[in-house]
Amino acid sequence: MTDTTSKSPPAPTRSASPAVARGVRRGTSPTRSWRDHPLRRITPWLFLLAPLALLITFTYVPVGNMIYYSFTDWDGVSPDRNFTGMDNYTQLFTRPELFRVFFVSFYYLAASAVQIVIALYFATVLSFDLRFRNLFKGILFFPYLINGVAIGFVFLYFFQDGGTLDSILSWFGADGDKAWLGDPESANTSLAGVSVWRFTGLNFVLFLGAIQSIPGELYEAAQLDGASRWQQFRHIIAPSIRPVLSLSVILAISGSLAVFEIPYIMTGGATGTQTFVIQTVKLAFQFNKTGLASACAVVLLLIILAVTWLQRRIVPDEKVDLV
Repeated sequence: MTDTTSKSPPAPTRSASPAVARGVRRGTSPTRSWRDHPLRRITPWLFLLAPLALLITFTYVPVGNMIYYSFTDWDGVSPDRNFTGMDNYTQLFTRPELFRVFFVSFYYLAASAVQIVIALYFATVLSFDLRFRNLFKGILFFPYLINGVAIGFVFLYFFQDGGTLDSILSWFGADGDKAWLGDPESANTSLAGVSVWRFTGLNFVLFLGAIQSIPGELYEAAQLDGASRWQQFRHIIAPSIRPVLSLSVILAISGSLAVFEIPYIMTGGATGTQTFVIQTVKLAFQFNKTGLASACAVVLLLIILAVTWLQRRIVPDEKVDLV
């Protein structure tokens, strides 16, 4: 008895490409595409070669040299570098006049808190529809574009005896004869005020960009629910800009510890306005103590890294889902 069951025809085989077929017939390997080429794997590193070379040459090598100099008594001029171990660090922590200048940073830290509050307020207000808001954005950001040396000279005349500030105060009947840069308290307060005027624009742009990245549907839904501006800020804006706010706090702390331009130009560190960076520069280039100055720079770097790490641990970045 024969099997009459029909058999399905065999599935058609996919023909090889002409290049592969020719390679098989000739006994050679098939042609490889650019994706399989060895140069494709090293191409990204070729583009990174120049930036990495510049980064290593002008960042990591100087930092390594600075750490090495901090363990020597080098004066910055002579070729002799005697290894002194931890002597420079011992001097830094045992001589109060070297470490006391850190207290000046508290003026700038308070000024950083003020500028963050001001920048956050104006960024929130100008993120909504407002007349001439582009003009106000330019006015707020303009001081950050000015060179720090120019700002120092402008405010040097602003705070001098009988200067611009005294003239303005005299119009309102206030005492216009005060040496604003003559005593430590008023001098540091004045210099910190200049830093507020200069760096508020930077924080303003950071906050404004973060606020404008929030979807507009969230504001529309909040308005339909009857939320006020303060409630929109509290429940929509503040959670959304938390990473940017954390970044601003890190920049504020590190910036307050590394203040240099404005006090150096306006007072040169006199009348109790000397910051840690100004002291480090004077140790290196005025007193020829490059080893001790390098130790100061290393300590400042470690403090900034520790503060940054601590801040990231206390306030970690968390992705907030507002929808």
